[in-house]
Amino acid sequence: MRAAVSYGERQVEYSVSINDQLTDRVRIHVHPNGSVEVESPAGKSDADIAKAILKRARWIDTNLRQFERLREHSLPRQYVSGETHFYLGRRYQLKVIDGVRGASCVRMKGGRIHVELPHADPAAIKRRLNAWYKSRATSYFEDRLNEISSGIRWVDTPPPVKLVKMKKQWGSCSPSGSVYLNPMLIKAPRECVDYVIVHELCHLMEHNHSKRFYSLLQTHCPNWQHVKSKLDGMAELLLAE
Repeated sequence: MRAAVSYGERQVEYSVSINDQLTDRVRIHVHPNGSVEVESPAGKSDADIAKAILKRARWIDTNLRQFERLREHSLPRQYVSGETHFYLGRRYQLKVIDGVRGASCVRMKGGRIHVELPHADPAAIKRRLNAWYKSRATSYFEDRLNEISSGIRWVDTPPPVKLVKMKKQWGSCSPSGSVYLNPMLIKAPRECVDYVIVHELCHLMEHNHSKRFYSLLQTHCPNWQHVKSKLDGMAELLLAE
């Protein structure tokens, strides 16, 4: 369900999904793309949900303004010091250190992502940073796939994972049973990475988006709808280059 309320000059549009684990209060999420999501207990009226939105309208407006500023200053990427980049859902400032003798490197230090190289060329910085993301993704995705697979009955052996850069997708599953993941998914929160992995592992049993597929997904990732909304809401920032 989609609805809207007015707060000052802003029209706050929001989507509503039912969360059976909630018993009383609604949960409100503001995502980086400007979407507002409401998780509601079953039985809440539209009026009650709208009232909850209005009660937190100031907080929603503040978050929307913050994300608007973030999108304005982070797109497109310039690959210069001070720019914000994501890793496992957290924002880190980029620090470019040029004039380095020897091999270039990327490392996390003091809450920043340091890119050290001989010359501060944006194209070179981008290549180094993307290679670092890919390396981190290879290790992290494999660990999470092995861990998650151990709890899924139809997966006897964890399938091979292949990293493939995609413009709009986070993952896919081939008929032969290989799981393909977008290396830029490593920028997303941990729960989003797990959701995508579970999604693709469910395709090993159901190769479509049938009711049975979503039943499997619900069983192994009960809050998948909220996590998907969160990931969709961050997509613009996470995929930006």
